[in-house]
Amino acid sequence: MQLSTKHLLGIKDLSAEDISLILATASQFKEVLQRPVKKVPSLRDITIVNLFYENSTRTRISFELAEKRLSADSINFSASASSVSKGETLLDTVNNILSMKVDMVVMRHSASGAPHFLAKHIPAAIVNAGDGINEHPTQALLDAFSIQEKIGSLEGKKVLLIGDIMHSRVALSNIYLLKKMGAEVMVAGPPTLIPTYIKEALQVKVEYNLKKALQWCDVANVLRIQLERQNQVLFSSLREYNLAYGVSKKLLDGLQKEIVIMHPGPINRGVEIDSDVADSSQSIILQQVENGVAVRMAVLYLLAGKKAE
Repeated sequence: MQLSTKHLLGIKDLSAEDISLILATASQFKEVLQRPVKKVPSLRDITIVNLFYENSTRTRISFELAEKRLSADSINFSASASSVSKGETLLDTVNNILSMKVDMVVMRHSASGAPHFLAKHIPAAIVNAGDGINEHPTQALLDAFSIQEKIGSLEGKKVLLIGDIMHSRVALSNIYLLKKMGAEVMVAGPPTLIPTYIKEALQVKVEYNLKKALQWCDVANVLRIQLERQNQVLFSSLREYNLAYGVSKKLLDGLQKEIVIMHPGPINRGVEIDSDVADSSQSIILQQVENGVAVRMAVLYLLAGKKAE
């Protein structure tokens, strides 16, 4: 089986079959990562450039590790330490890199649509590692993989996204993926952080009362407040936010059931989630980080179009 697309620009472009194939392939790579020798020669003749125009720790390390585990040659590019800071355009930068015979570009950019722009202009396969407030497809895939691993098939599961939905590319990719795989989706948070169109356009439930939302769900994915993307004050203070929408042990203990807690990171402890929740047995946050490498290995492997070796 092969993916129906040459690039991974967003979950929006993937079919349910593509998603299932990526998750099944990730499962095989996760087994590889449990072995004493965690390396396979699958992409040893492939060169991948990691093109990060925005700061990143987990996503970047995860992709770098995935590339090393697949035996690919990888080049790391940081915009702040490059000719970009001297005014070089995105297309010039990439054409220079491509002239070095690169097969794939993993790209993070603050402008929504930047990876799509590149995909139209250059022959290499593009993987979107986050573009503005648009999408973050590999995060949604690793979240889905982590849910499947914990509670089985996504179909019919009730998944809640809490927090800054308006500025979150993770939220959008998660909504697209969960809907395609038959899950029910609800978003919860302050009205100022939930787009008005979301209910109709994306067919998701909206709830402003956190306790009611938690009572409804099987899985709660807690999102970070993205202060760096907000150009106006959208809630009174972080303390007020924590009191109204912070996920606390007390709140979870008051539910009549145990739910799974997730967070894409980085965590603002004591704001959107309390430490005793993030570190509890209900949390699969560290499993998400671990699964990120297997999922990104699967994406790179499938896009490279290699036959299993």
